[in-house]
Amino acid sequence: MAYELFYWDGIPGRGEFVRLALEHAGADYIDVARTDGGMARMMAMMKGRTGTFTPFAPPFLRDGDIVVSHVANILLYLGGRLGLAPKDEAGRFEANGLQLTITDFVGEIHDVHHPIGVSLYYHEQRDEARRRAENFLDERLPKFLGYFEKQLSRNGGGQIHAVGDALTYVDLSLFHLLEGLRYAFPKAMQAAEPDCPLLVALNAQVRELPRIKAYLASKRRLAFNEEGIFRHYPELDRPSG
Repeated sequence: MAYELFYWDGIPGRGEFVRLALEHAGADYIDVARTDGGMARMMAMMKGRTGTFTPFAPPFLRDGDIVVSHVANILLYLGGRLGLAPKDEAGRFEANGLQLTITDFVGEIHDVHHPIGVSLYYHEQRDEARRRAENFLDERLPKFLGYFEKQLSRNGGGQIHAVGDALTYVDLSLFHLLEGLRYAFPKAMQAAEPDCPLLVALNAQVRELPRIKAYLASKRRLAFNEEGIFRHYPELDRPSG
């Protein structure tokens, strides 16, 4: 039975972290909202009209009778099943902790362009967003990138991995994180990337994985746009620091 991934159609967003794991593993999955009637199915689940568990928001994953919500939780569930998680318990919790840190970072990235409220349009909070962007680029961006760079530095030469000596879902998530930041803040990332060469190398390494490379060239890969988490507003971008 195919995995069913529920996420908004038209944006990579948080669903992309899960898609990358499924794509790299060659797993059989359905991107439900992109199918006929899929959005209605997703909304019915979120309104509690089906099953006993009601997800608060997408992404969530259905595997038979099991429904798993939240990116880090989904990847924790899929990691062992797809061969994308450490085999030891300590390693699995380390990977989950890193994914949760990515979740924290993604929340801060989103709040750059929506610092007041998600129900307001960007133009209604542009001034506040400029102030938030200044703080984010000066303090939060280098802090998070520096943390992940330090994590990668624990491993020696050759293949670069966040946890252990094999590819995990965390590596795939760091790839997407860097892609999104490059789209949203190209000037800031151009200035920041010399300080995180291992993250840059990991991104290039993941990009060349055969199934990821094929996925990136396919129609299944959704382009970044100004409806998702990673949005490019030129007035919010400048060299960091």
